Amino acid sequence: MTRARKEAAQGTTSVRFFESRDAVEVLDTLHTRSVNYQADGREITPENGWTVESDRTALPSESPGEPVPGGPWEIARGLIERYEFADPSIIRAVYHPEHALQDRDMLLEGRFYGLRFLIGVRIVGVVDTLREVDGRAVRSWGWCYRTLEGHLERGEMTFQVRKWLDTGDVEFRIDRYFMRGPMPNPVIRLGWAVFGHWMQVRFVRRSLRRMTDLVTAELRRRGATG
Repeated sequence: MTRARKEAAQGTTSVRFFESRDAVEVLDTLHTRSVNYQADGREITPENGWTVESDRTALPSESPGEPVPGGPWEIARGLIERYEFADPSIIRAVYHPEHALQDRDMLLEGRFYGLRFLIGVRIVGVVDTLREVDGRAVRSWGWCYRTLEGHLERGEMTFQVRKWLDTGDVEFRIDRYFMRGPMPNPVIRLGWAVFGHWMQVRFVRRSLRRMTDLVTAELRRRGATG
């Protein structure tokens, strides 16, 4: 029995955010799975069959310069690291928080009209940069995952918080590229063709809204207690 299963049996599992035996068991098999696509040297473009999208939302701003301790950028960073910006009514995550963020496996549980999907992803890159965009210095932090074998889609999704150091503006953005994966089941294939992209857009919009609400609420809480 794995450590995760032993802890689950004892009621002390370190797996976040929901705890079910089958989810923990699937999580512990993800290391055997590979990323389910190869770009084969081709550019990730719509012309090559990929859907490429990017969305962002403004968060409360802070003073210009490097991120302020306890400020909006730092709060958003913690929410991204713990995947807490995701609306749990749409998708939840199982992972071992004691594992390093880089190469961490995550099991996502998606729910849609009573259907439950357990899908595996792997964090393949951590963003922690100070760079220039259009001549402006930007501090960015986040991470991206790629889909594993068994996922209904192929692709990558990146979540990051950015701060423009000249103005103090802070934003949360979600960048992604994807295409539909192999679906032998004709019912699932039809359902995903009709609702798959709509579900992803719904997830992104809810995530952007929830991030704004959580950061604002935490700032109010800290102000009230400070």
